[in-house]
Amino acid sequence: MANNDFRKQKLWGGRFTGETDPLMHQYNQSLSYDKRLYEADIRGSKAYAQALARIGILDQSEATQIQHGLDKVGQEWSTNSFTIHPQDEDIHTANERRLTEIIGPVAGKLHTGRSRNDQVVTDVRLWLVEQTILVETFLKDLIGVISSRALNEIDVLMPGYTHLQPAQPIRWSHWLCSHAFSFANDLDRLRGLMPRLNKSPLGCGALAGHPFSIDRATLAKDLNFGGVIENSMNGVADRDFIVEWLMWATLTLTHMSRFAEDLIIYSTNEFNFVTAADAYSTGSSIMPQKKNPDSLELLRGKSGRIFGQMTGFLMSLKGLPSTYNKDLQEDKEPLFDCVDSMKSSLQIATGVISTLNIHPEQMHKSLGMDMLATDLADYLVRKGIPFRETHHISGRCVAFAEKNKIQLSDITLDHLQQIDSRFSEDVMQVWNFEASVDRRNAIGGTARSAVEEQIKTLQSLL
Repeated sequence: MANNDFRKQKLWGGRFTGETDPLMHQYNQSLSYDKRLYEADIRGSKAYAQALARIGILDQSEATQIQHGLDKVGQEWSTNSFTIHPQDEDIHTANERRLTEIIGPVAGKLHTGRSRNDQVVTDVRLWLVEQTILVETFLKDLIGVISSRALNEIDVLMPGYTHLQPAQPIRWSHWLCSHAFSFANDLDRLRGLMPRLNKSPLGCGALAGHPFSIDRATLAKDLNFGGVIENSMNGVADRDFIVEWLMWATLTLTHMSRFAEDLIIYSTNEFNFVTAADAYSTGSSIMPQKKNPDSLELLRGKSGRIFGQMTGFLMSLKGLPSTYNKDLQEDKEPLFDCVDSMKSSLQIATGVISTLNIHPEQMHKSLGMDMLATDLADYLVRKGIPFRETHHISGRCVAFAEKNKIQLSDITLDHLQQIDSRFSEDVMQVWNFEASVDRRNAIGGTARSAVEEQIKTLQSLL
């Protein structure tokens, strides 16, 4: 077939005599977005050429010629000099067409025993393995920055909240670690999905397997896969690894969204615990005084977008019959966008937290003595009184303070003893925020010793 003829005829066009509707060609094509797979496609094809040489379909000189030709194709993509032809449907068609133009008819042997069905999912897996390694690096960077900051600012105290109401005093570092451990679990889950992702479908053919006894195991090793997909029908149809990645990203960005929401609240004038750096803030087009935490709001917003992509793709999968169907082409756009969003979100979050300004004096100012009401109950517990009773006694003290519009710590010893005679002079030692946090020294608590152990655990993961 002459080169120009190859351009006019699609890979699947042998039995077709009519022209494709131009709109159908545009509707069917995926090159506009799957061209980012060019490196993976070339890498897979080079390994496949060598595998064909091992079984005698190609001689070694032909395999070498194909591999060198593919290197030239890759160089054109990397230098933005690759010319896309209107008939190129996808990255596989484009690369094979260009390879034929470079080395001639021997390029036609490359597709022996291979289908775009196993080729495309091989490319996606190769690409996603590399991206997953990169995303893991960015996630580790985020955890590292949070844990380092927690160590450096371990003496800063702040209010802890439940129901967004002031609850008990905690360390700022304890709050940081609470989110870092969510991200640490995300790191563990990301590492856990890699063995299922890193399997080779190459050699499955269209659905029934390879007709020339190709050595799939060696081919998988050549591509650094951890193994092969054992069933050819499953190999061309399986997109669970994409669903799992989208699910992982959805949960990770949910954690990111909650992290961002806290910081957005803490950055308001009403709280003024933190201020985002100018590099991660924007202004208003009409109100000159505004400094908006747009970086955090975008981090919060991305979670909804990624959740939608995950559910949308699941709907594409749920009714498909066995093996390959063109619906599976809908996997790439959500996956590509999801991976891009994850990479940028993790880097932005790392930038935000590493440059964040905190206001310890404002955090301390927001600590109220009513937040030590549980400590007051615990004081009586240490005297042998059941907690259910001490809780009630402490509640009466809170009511007394509210009625008299005074701080809990301003109640005199006489008045405390009128509420319960078991209060002693040492009760005044309760009104100390630092002592309060350091009493909570069990594993996971907000005491300095407990937080230091949390930081060590986080840093050991990296």
